[in-house]
Amino acid sequence: MGLGVETERVAQMVSETVFDRIAEMLDRHGVRYEVTRHEPVYTSEEAARVRGTSLSSGAKALLCKADKAFVVAVLPAHLRLDSKETRRQKSIRSLRFAAREEVNELTELAPGAIPPFGSLFNLPTWCDHGLAREERINFNAGDHAVSISMTFKDYQRVENPEMARLAEEEGKDT
Repeated sequence: MGLGVETERVAQMVSETVFDRIAEMLDRHGVRYEVTRHEPVYTSEEAARVRGTSLSSGAKALLCKADKAFVVAVLPAHLRLDSKETRRQKSIRSLRFAAREEVNELTELAPGAIPPFGSLFNLPTWCDHGLAREERINFNAGDHAVSISMTFKDYQRVENPEMARLAEEEGKDT
């Protein structure tokens, strides 16, 4: 006897890599993108260096718990999350980064490999307005050694993230 349709779909999603799921989604939407395979990188600075791109064009995806729900917060890689401003704008009481175990449980990825597509994990995506200043964005595609570059316009069209000010202001002492 075969698996139910929903069980088969879940089994297929698990067998596909996150990169495969991103590529399929972008292809389905007719998005032009570039894939770069490189040495594994673990910081935004390392990623910008191996990609040969500006740090500000990096789309840093952070898995966060906002009150009782998880969200993917996306901001320019050279900036830090402004927790107080994000809580105010989103009318939430608490905001914290997901623990390593939570990241793995929700995405099956390691921190730093999360792409800026919460939709891949059935999570809302919040994106900082500052990233919209970049013509092209760059991000890890489910692996520390694989990056994708695409236009911000295409990213916004495909993911349709909630836009807000999530990042600390540039030049602010941290």
